[in-house]
Amino acid sequence: MEIKVLKINARSVVIEIIGNGIFNTTQSCGLYINGEFHSSLDKTINYIGGLRPETEYTAVVKSDGRVAEMTFTTPAEFVTLNVRKFGAKGDGVSDDTVYIQGAIMACPENSRVLIPKGTYKVTNLFLKSNIMIEIAKDAVLLADNERYSHTIFPGMIQSYDEKSEYNLGTWEGNPLKMFAGIITGVDVENVTIYGEGIINGNASRNDWWHNEKVMVGAFRPRLLFLNRCKNISIIGVTFKNSPSWTIHPYFSENIEFIGLKITNPCDSPNTDGIDVESCKNVDITGVRFTLGDDCIALKSGKIYMGRKYGVKSENINIRQCCMENGHGAVTLGSEMSAGIENVLVESCIFRNTDRGLRIKTRRGRGDMAVIDNVEFRNIHMENVKTPFVANCFYFCDPDGRTTYVQDRNPLPVDERTPHIKKLVFDNIDCKNAHFAAAYFHGLPERKIDEISMKNIVISFAEKAQKGVPAMLNGVEEMSRHGIFADNVAKLTLENVSVVGNLGEDAEIHNVDEYERN
Repeated sequence: MEIKVLKINARSVVIEIIGNGIFNTTQSCGLYINGEFHSSLDKTINYIGGLRPETEYTAVVKSDGRVAEMTFTTPAEFVTLNVRKFGAKGDGVSDDTVYIQGAIMACPENSRVLIPKGTYKVTNLFLKSNIMIEIAKDAVLLADNERYSHTIFPGMIQSYDEKSEYNLGTWEGNPLKMFAGIITGVDVENVTIYGEGIINGNASRNDWWHNEKVMVGAFRPRLLFLNRCKNISIIGVTFKNSPSWTIHPYFSENIEFIGLKITNPCDSPNTDGIDVESCKNVDITGVRFTLGDDCIALKSGKIYMGRKYGVKSENINIRQCCMENGHGAVTLGSEMSAGIENVLVESCIFRNTDRGLRIKTRRGRGDMAVIDNVEFRNIHMENVKTPFVANCFYFCDPDGRTTYVQDRNPLPVDERTPHIKKLVFDNIDCKNAHFAAAYFHGLPERKIDEISMKNIVISFAEKAQKGVPAMLNGVEEMSRHGIFADNVAKLTLENVSVVGNLGEDAEIHNVDEYERN
């Protein structure tokens, strides 16, 4: 066992415990700060607050006779602006938006906006560059659920010379008007939001989740929306009851999410956890998800945005996370017309999700819609209905069930044809699966290039449920089905076991090169 500093600022540190489990530690750990007991730890990624600027600390972690120690020094801080001194009441009734926004706008570089204990009713808060915001323990930012009190972002605004456009709003891969995020950043950089407080979207079936497919005024807001931002860190905070996608970085880079809790009801519509769209260099570490849709979704827009800007999502690292109760633990697509590349998911737990890996694409996403170099390793799945899915016939959008999208015969490869290249899975244990061990269905005219599965055990629940493994036309419900692969150029199964299946453990069609040992 060893410990290291994962992230540090003037008031807090994130400590990672290495060699003691996935997400949860295998044994309880005691944390001592400067020789005094601080707290018991049961996670591998731990947010520690209440520190002082420019102070040296010695941290010791003890667990089952093992001891790890390190020393760190917090950096400087110029000033703290307490939102209470700006007029915020924190009574949960008064609208505190303008007071908190005033503190944000007045905050100098290398300084902190402090939101102390209390419940602060807000509409939209807008970030500025080079500041830190602490949402303290027992502090709640409570969103106003009166939709017309929220700022509306237009989708596309034409430039004065009519030669270019300015994009603000977005909805499911298209530039459409939306309500601004409860916290919104546009063209900001070097911002840290941290603490043990809560950002509560306050959504319910009486407001944002009512008739969720109908746009009323504008499309539903996110809890956190980052548009064209750089160097953003979100640490320790709890996000809950989001009106739609919870956290949405968009055309941004160098973004990190560490030690968060993201909680939405299991039946809440479109409440994805973190949706990364057309971003690069994104780290998601030590985050716990329990929600009503995809836990993490990687995207890069539909055909208009993909072709116009050509910004793929790339260099995405996800580790030491726990994904629960969503549709997909880690989903790629379906809006991915600029492509998704270089994705590493490691040392994570997937529990009670419909699917583990979920790739969703279809004809019409375009020839820039390339998924490549996706790797999952050291993953534990439990009660995941279908652990691995790659579906090139996803029936989303109004035309999703048309002959063009769903035809199983080869069609001409053209500018509308997407492509899945390399998928790698290693050291994965899947217990109590239900529908199928894996379901890979490529296009006949452009097969999935390569799927490699190594050191994998998939076992089915004794009373496995029955259902469809992927969302495409013509697939019947199944239970305890083995590995299904159709239209794959190269499929390698090395030390792969399927336990408790009905029928063959692998059903292979139209695979050019199939290796199993």
